[in-house]
Amino acid sequence: MRTILSLLSLAFVAAFCIAACERSDEPAPAPARALDLVLVPHAGDDERDEAIQRAQTRVGTGQQIEAALGHLGWAYVAKARASRDEGYYRLAQACGEAIIEETAATTDSRPPEALLLLGHVAATFHRFSEAESIAAELVQRRGLPFDHLLLGDAFMEQGKIEEAIASYQTGVDLKPGLQSYARVGWMRWLIGDLEGAIEATELAAGAASPRDRESVAWVRSRLGHFRMLSGDRDGAKEELAIALAALPDYPPALVLEAKLALADGDTETAIASLRRAVAIEPLPEPLWLLAEVLIEAGQDEEAKAVFDELARTGERGDPRTHALFLATTGRSPEIALRLAEAELEERADYFTRDALAWALFANGRIAEARTEMDHALAGGTIDPRLFFHAAVIAHAAGETAEAADWIASAHDLYASLLPSERRALEGLAKNLPEASPLADGTTNPRSEDKP
Repeated sequence: MRTILSLLSLAFVAAFCIAACERSDEPAPAPARALDLVLVPHAGDDERDEAIQRAQTRVGTGQQIEAALGHLGWAYVAKARASRDEGYYRLAQACGEAIIEETAATTDSRPPEALLLLGHVAATFHRFSEAESIAAELVQRRGLPFDHLLLGDAFMEQGKIEEAIASYQTGVDLKPGLQSYARVGWMRWLIGDLEGAIEATELAAGAASPRDRESVAWVRSRLGHFRMLSGDRDGAKEELAIALAALPDYPPALVLEAKLALADGDTETAIASLRRAVAIEPLPEPLWLLAEVLIEAGQDEEAKAVFDELARTGERGDPRTHALFLATTGRSPEIALRLAEAELEERADYFTRDALAWALFANGRIAEARTEMDHALAGGTIDPRLFFHAAVIAHAAGETAEAADWIASAHDLYASLLPSERRALEGLAKNLPEASPLADGTTNPRSEDKP
């Protein structure tokens, strides 16, 4: 936190000086170099803080500056992942920019170490077309494993599935390991091969170093999610235990714990896990789930407060999920559509297509929603929300037989749906073909007394 505050202080001082110079007709000072930003003294005493401090010392010597700045940049990335503070990603980006600045006199092209950092940060901040351009340059110039994996990420998020598969395959061929196997697992899930997703993610988990606790928690949480989708709750709980042993307060693991608890009817544990998760990382998906579980538990006042926080912060935290939330609850179908359309400009994967389809449906544009839902389902991804949305949209379009098929698919993954989605699915199943899936108001509540 002190590092970020120090940067904010520098920015404030710079702004003050510029304003003062403008008032006194003095020339404004030159903007701070990226190197100055990344060398602001970093406080903290955990292992990642110490890694940053050592890397800053190395950069400060001026020796092998490109490699030293690259090492510092990835130390900032590691801190960002552990702390879930995006400010450290911006410092990693500054390291890439500093490499370019410090080597400009000796090279006409941007050094690959700088490009990889800049591409990684671009992908992290969902600037996927920029990440694709950077990764393509890296692949052309050197073609190392992580260059291909970065290119695959950019392709995948833009819905370029065949290109992503080719890039990931090259990456895993060049360097089998945690990062490449995990991406293969994710891609297999996206294209409907859940068994293959589990197999590849098991390989990724086996390749994770026990010393890298964040990676262990990350890959085990993902594997637990896949096992839950396959119906193997016991296996999911085993993966969860490993994840939480590595990092007891890892938000994705806590969300998985909550979902497994809900599947067992343990609302109390689910609420406790979700409260911990959102205290660390208040993203729309866990906030939404927490609010719904609180309603199920009769804790309406707290649920309303969580819903209000989600309405206030969701767009910044995750525009796509926030669009789904706004469309599902009926709070603002118009804003939901705007967010989904804006997201599609940069991110055209199956889940963004689903968000757009659902927002179109919420705005009464059924035919367009059907078209987008077809795009969302094109890969065969095994996901309960995709199936639920497909059922509702097909029913609205008068395709009752198709709706029934999607209801059956969603019901097989019933435990992974939100409580309100479960109720809507049950209502739709009971009332086909006569009743509207929104007739009971559970999926699209608009009344003033709803949180």
